[in-house]
Amino acid sequence: MHPSKIVCIGTNYRLHAEEMGKGIPEEPLLFLKPPSSVIGNGEAIHRPAGYDRVDFEGELGVVIGQRVHGVAREHALSVIAGYVCVNDVTVRDLQKKDVQFTRAKGFDTFCPIGPRVVSGLDPTNLKIVTRVNGKVRQDSTTADMIFDVATLVAFCSRFMTLEAGDVLSTGTPSGVGNLVPGDVVEVEIEGIGILRNPVIAEPT
Repeated sequence: MHPSKIVCIGTNYRLHAEEMGKGIPEEPLLFLKPPSSVIGNGEAIHRPAGYDRVDFEGELGVVIGQRVHGVAREHALSVIAGYVCVNDVTVRDLQKKDVQFTRAKGFDTFCPIGPRVVSGLDPTNLKIVTRVNGKVRQDSTTADMIFDVATLVAFCSRFMTLEAGDVLSTGTPSGVGNLVPGDVVEVEIEGIGILRNPVIAEPT
């Protein structure tokens, strides 16, 4: 995939907000990941050295189907081309240090997307599971979202034009954790399939 931008939502699951020690936000928290962070199913996540926590974050991705600005919530689902699995990989050390998210989440390979885009799903209650080396680490549904998909699309389109092919990553459930070289991380979402990526040390 080659989106012009990846728009991400922070703190959008109730139990994840709790595990991170944050309150429930009054409106969606937006940040961007660069297109250079995107990799596909089966490609390797490069873990940079020198950090204690490089976390997986399994998320439902929304692929925008048409150029849109200021779409109303009641029409927002009609501009979606389909849904996909996303792993919003994050250097937690840098997120805490910088407060804002660009450096922590912007590394090359830090946005695996796949394995396919599926249209026609109801995004309100999809099961989402993340496994590391076959062990379940996140197990939730999109029903735990604070802001649902239609609300997010409408909200984001108020502030920026969404282009066809852009990806909106809708936040992660509770259970995030560290990845190390040699791990294999899988994000599985009901109706979409499994996004699987190995983790290797960042090449020098």
